[in-house]
Amino acid sequence: MIRPTPVWRALAVLGAAALVLTACGGDDEPSPGGAPSPTASFPAGDGTLTLGTLLPQTGDLAFLNPPMIAGVKLAVGEINAAGGVLGKSITEIDTDSGDDAPDLANPSVDQLLEQNADAIIGAAASGVSLNVIDKITGAKRIQLSPSNTSPAFTTYNDNGLYFRTAPSDALQGRVLGNLLNEDGRQNVAIIARQDAYGTGLADATEAAITGGGGAVAIKKIYAPDAADFASIAAEVAGTNPDAIALITFEEGTQLIPELIEAGLTNEAAPYYFVDGNLSNTYDFPAGTLEGAKGTRPGAKLSAEQEAFRPKLDEANGGKLDDYSYGAESYDSVIIIALAAEAAGSDNSEAIASQLVAVTKGGTKCTSYQQCVDLVKAGTDIDYDGISGPLEFSDQGEPSKATIGIFQYGADNRYAEDAALSYVEGSLE
Repeated sequence: MIRPTPVWRALAVLGAAALVLTACGGDDEPSPGGAPSPTASFPAGDGTLTLGTLLPQTGDLAFLNPPMIAGVKLAVGEINAAGGVLGKSITEIDTDSGDDAPDLANPSVDQLLEQNADAIIGAAASGVSLNVIDKITGAKRIQLSPSNTSPAFTTYNDNGLYFRTAPSDALQGRVLGNLLNEDGRQNVAIIARQDAYGTGLADATEAAITGGGGAVAIKKIYAPDAADFASIAAEVAGTNPDAIALITFEEGTQLIPELIEAGLTNEAAPYYFVDGNLSNTYDFPAGTLEGAKGTRPGAKLSAEQEAFRPKLDEANGGKLDDYSYGAESYDSVIIIALAAEAAGSDNSEAIASQLVAVTKGGTKCTSYQQCVDLVKAGTDIDYDGISGPLEFSDQGEPSKATIGIFQYGADNRYAEDAALSYVEGSLE
């Protein structure tokens, strides 16, 4: 995923059928997380950019599907209204990623590959993506997730075809651990699901806590399909924690009542949430979560972002309860379309060769219409998205990010536009 020179960008815009990447070394084999071979040439596409979505219509992260699919549909609609990609409208095919069990993601990917999807948006969960990444990238198609945060993807051998618009949890874990230390928590319990997301974020959080002088009373890793949360709550209660970091998905709704039953109320041992469970859809008695805090990637809303939310509502067909990863999903589609225009092709590998380049180093632009006009004029662009500046590293992920810190009120909801603070950090 090495950024090409403006000369090669200009050739791509003129529609060269075979693209050659700028040299990045002498090896012909792709390196883990790196670009395709610099000597590779790409077959012509079929002329139509086909996007597949692999998002959670069902399962523990189903609450994320409305904002994410709304972001995709909004971007596709705007692109098509602006003349499409390479003169043709984008074709969109939506499928369900489901959960780890039952496995809906692999059959969905099979369907998308059979229907010639050039790029697949998703999955939402890191664990689900790890189950299908080899199938997608092995078929020489792009996988771009708006919400995968596991650190495992940074160095994954993806043949230069996996990307994400969400930052690695190396940063979120650091922010969460530092927050616990700053709040004076000295004996923290970490409860995390046993998958790439949960264990990766738990490890990063633990490292920040202990590095800052705090202690971890217990790091309890549970199977995502665990049926007995009472025993987990009892084991954690036995360590007498003064705070609990909850790294869960929807199953947190089963865990929290058991924690309360074990005497670990939010008042006794304050809860700290993360992006996988920071939700406004909890159905608990009033006051259950009052004062609880949580972290989530995303910068403070700009005027442009505030104007973006009503557009997401419209794309959803009604007001959304949650806007998490809607902007990242929108940006995922925009940068794929811009990379296709820059490559002069809808071939997946050709698009991948331009995806990093359109996010950094060129003339700033902030909308598809503005950016694509520059690309067609042969200008090297730097798309700054609704979700942030992006600034992809050579590994195809944000090289810097912002984490918001939020707090729940008595109504068990947090104000998405009123974070306690925002913490910026580098991931390079």
